[in-house]
Amino acid sequence: MLPLPPPAYAIASAFVFLTGLCIGSFLNVCIWRIPRDESIAWPGSHCPACNHPLSVLDNIPLLSWLFLRGRCRYCKAPITPRYFLVELLTGLLFFLLWWTRGITWTTPVYILYACALVVGAFIDIEHLILPDRITLGGMVAGLVLSPLCPPLQGETARLPAFCSSLLGLVLGYGLLWLVAVLGRAALKREAMGMGDWKLLGAIGACLGWKAVLFTVLVSSLTGTLTGFSFILLGRKEWQSRIPYGPHLSLAAILWLLCGPELLSLYLSWALPPAP
Repeated sequence: MLPLPPPAYAIASAFVFLTGLCIGSFLNVCIWRIPRDESIAWPGSHCPACNHPLSVLDNIPLLSWLFLRGRCRYCKAPITPRYFLVELLTGLLFFLLWWTRGITWTTPVYILYACALVVGAFIDIEHLILPDRITLGGMVAGLVLSPLCPPLQGETARLPAFCSSLLGLVLGYGLLWLVAVLGRAALKREAMGMGDWKLLGAIGACLGWKAVLFTVLVSSLTGTLTGFSFILLGRKEWQSRIPYGPHLSLAAILWLLCGPELLSLYLSWALPPAP
């Protein structure tokens, strides 16, 4: 990690955050088009209601949505707050990954992984699917990038990094596959979608087997807390509307930010040294 003087660090941090906002605007395009099997490159940005091309002023991250009050300039159709939320979330993730990981070779790759997780989570929320472009693409990306950049897997050599990536893929996919099989046998219905297996496999391929275990633990916790919240709010029927993919994505992003440190802290608490 290269140290920067405070003024340069502040300027670089602002640049990273603004870059994240712009990338978040592109992620919104992916979230809209990928489930519809549309090209993410062509045609240019347009209103989904009236198909009118959007100008540069209509595409300023955060500000355009606020100035237009969440409506299309041309047909006045409402624009979902998801656009604003994804842009802000992506900007914050860029900044947090820069802040926690610093200037290293792994940081751009972690940012790439985080962007894919954001796209997958919001597509799953809106459409209850996890596209193969995200899940299978993540598996391939992990297997390819890990030996090229061994520190992604906490290794220094290419072969151990590849083996760690492969182990993470098999463990992630196999673990949720087993849960799905046992759940189907016990509940006589589908307990988990195949997209969830593939997403956890992709997380394992990209981040390793420790990240798989961390992701399963944290996503189970957030899923349980979400279910209890709905029960307390008298909205038990909402439980079936919340897919598991966003919980997996949230847990994997938490691993990207500070997972190894949290895991070490937990293990030191759960397994204190013998007196």
